[in-house]
Amino acid sequence: MPIATFEQYKDMLNNARSGKFAYPAINVTSLETLSACLEAFQEAKSDGIIQVSSGGGKHASGGIGDMAYGAIVLAEAAHRLAEKYDVLIALHTDHCHPKNLEPFMDPLLEESEKRVANGQLPLFNSHMFDGSELPLSENLEISKKYLERCAKLNIILEIETGVVGGEEDGHDTSGVAAEKLYTTPEDMVESFEALQPLGTFMLAATFGNVHGVYKPGNVKLTPKILKDGQAAVKDKHNTEDNPLFLVFHGGSGSTKEEIHETLDYGVIKMNVDTDTQYAFTRPIVDHIFKNYDGVLKVEGEVGNKKVYDPRAYLKSAKAGMKDRVVEACQDLNAVGKSLTLQAAAV
Repeated sequence: MPIATFEQYKDMLNNARSGKFAYPAINVTSLETLSACLEAFQEAKSDGIIQVSSGGGKHASGGIGDMAYGAIVLAEAAHRLAEKYDVLIALHTDHCHPKNLEPFMDPLLEESEKRVANGQLPLFNSHMFDGSELPLSENLEISKKYLERCAKLNIILEIETGVVGGEEDGHDTSGVAAEKLYTTPEDMVESFEALQPLGTFMLAATFGNVHGVYKPGNVKLTPKILKDGQAAVKDKHNTEDNPLFLVFHGGSGSTKEEIHETLDYGVIKMNVDTDTQYAFTRPIVDHIFKNYDGVLKVEGEVGNKKVYDPRAYLKSAKAGMKDRVVEACQDLNAVGKSLTLQAAAV
């Protein structure tokens, strides 16, 4: 199917909130990782979110080193490839910090403005502005500016309050004070009041989340923060239950029980990157170890073209990542819940 429309994307988010499940949002950097995601969502019969970070875009641009240009290339490929699959896919950009607004988000919005003017869908369905390093008032002022611009294009904005610890894509917050890792109910109310009148938005509220790889038990999550924040918004503004579309960042090392608890509190999107990176790389290592004499021309031999052909090990890598994305769909209770299945059943 074509990449989701704005209305379909909102239906996806509402479907997740009412059904108490979440969509895996998977970072991609190449055609192999993009294809792994599409194949996984199709296999799981789950709609899904595919996202590109500024670092991922820079990598995809090759020697050009242009983060926005690379993101455009990956998004255009996704628009073409998604047409061959039967589930809905939304395209998103991940963690744009203030320093990258000008070189990353602005050119992508300009590209979408051109597309919309020509009667096409915007390039991406949603963008994330991560202003969590700023005071909340400044974070929200910038967020308001970008949400107004996004709303004109039928694009959803994701913001973050509080700080996700650890390191991701070159942005290191490991030295942040512990209290900064937890969003308050007041933060969530203030975010709702600032942004809800302007357009559709998602909120990455932090509750002890940490980027990177950690064993279960090492990350001290407090999911009740999400429940308390949703309740505060509902009580003050007489809204429905779980009025905010919440996003779970830094899920590595979280137990399934912790993940499932967040689904009760309105988490509709969970970012998965570290685990899928490992799932992609692990089969390559296995291939090299098992075929050492074939991938190398050792002691004057010619090697084995069948095993040093990049397609051989990239096929295995794609399969490994695909399986991990299917697992993420299972963990988030998204399997079999594609809106296209529901439509076909009517």
